[in-house]
Amino acid sequence: MSDTSVLDSAVALLDKQTSRRRFLRQSGVAALAAGVATACKAEPKSAAAAQAPHGQTGGTMGAHDTMSGATAASTADAMDAMHEKGIKAFPAKTAGMGNQLLKPRMDNDVKVFELTAKKIHWETEPGHTVEAWAYNDQVPGPQIRVREGDKVRVVLHNQLPESTAVHFHGLELPNDQDGVPFITQPPVKPGQSYTYEFVVPNAGSHMYHSHHNSAKQVGLGLLGAFVVEPKEKGQFDNPDVDEVLILNDGAHGYTFNGKSFPATQPLVAKLGQKLRIRFMNEGMMIHPMHLHGMHMTVIAKDGWPVPAPWKCDTLNVAPGERYDVVVNCNNPGTWAFHCHILPHAESDHGMFGMVTALVVQK
Repeated sequence: MSDTSVLDSAVALLDKQTSRRRFLRQSGVAALAAGVATACKAEPKSAAAAQAPHGQTGGTMGAHDTMSGATAASTADAMDAMHEKGIKAFPAKTAGMGNQLLKPRMDNDVKVFELTAKKIHWETEPGHTVEAWAYNDQVPGPQIRVREGDKVRVVLHNQLPESTAVHFHGLELPNDQDGVPFITQPPVKPGQSYTYEFVVPNAGSHMYHSHHNSAKQVGLGLLGAFVVEPKEKGQFDNPDVDEVLILNDGAHGYTFNGKSFPATQPLVAKLGQKLRIRFMNEGMMIHPMHLHGMHMTVIAKDGWPVPAPWKCDTLNVAPGERYDVVVNCNNPGTWAFHCHILPHAESDHGMFGMVTALVVQK
């Protein structure tokens, strides 16, 4: 097998596991190809084995089946070094932070929130900067927290090169406040502003995002959390730690709160504390969220309390869904927390994308 054909095979195989963009960004293609080519020269495979998917050659396979011991050790060392580098960098510093709490301006008894949509540069992981369309210069947009029954005014200023609008996903608003161009309002054209005003109806974990050319605009970052505290608090409404985790898989790759591992932020709680996590899927794919070391108790779906909370360690969050869970942080340590569609979280170059950690401090 020639070096060129091995390189083509390696690229084709890795493209099935992750996007070509991710592969080219995270890897040294030439180094990988050289390692694979050396392995094939050292120990040629049968034609059947060469065509079989990785790890499916029909029998138990040790290092001696594919390469010499020295070559295998060298390849393993190189892979391990990449994995270790990513873990040691976590949480890596990047410019900008999304999901920052937005304090309202009061106009008599109305809470006024200003949102400006415009293009920015956004660093999703160290050294990787992308174009983003953002509310108030952050991805996700600023977190809006209000109380059930509050009077709210949201003023949108459009500085984008195309029209947009804001839909308040999950809120049961009057029709003319629903934010869908040509159904409930005109599009907000470049340079224009638009005002939404309503009394907050239903409590729970909700979202706001563009509903105009939304596959592009939401994928580029026009999204945020809209959390409504209930008038009457229940048994789960006074957690020690309350976190929002927005999942996305648009133009910026696989992200938690606008960042990819190792730039994602860990969730931190002290031993014995109750942690509430509000999952919000703003992407176009399902993401089964898996927590190591402790179970999650599901208490709400799409903002509504579930009739019977249930326990799980993996929770499937579909596009548009929100789930609230509570974790009893009774197991100290640093615990992996990730999407369990593995090509969204890990490759031979190490962890990436939808990976973070829950740190339970003693």
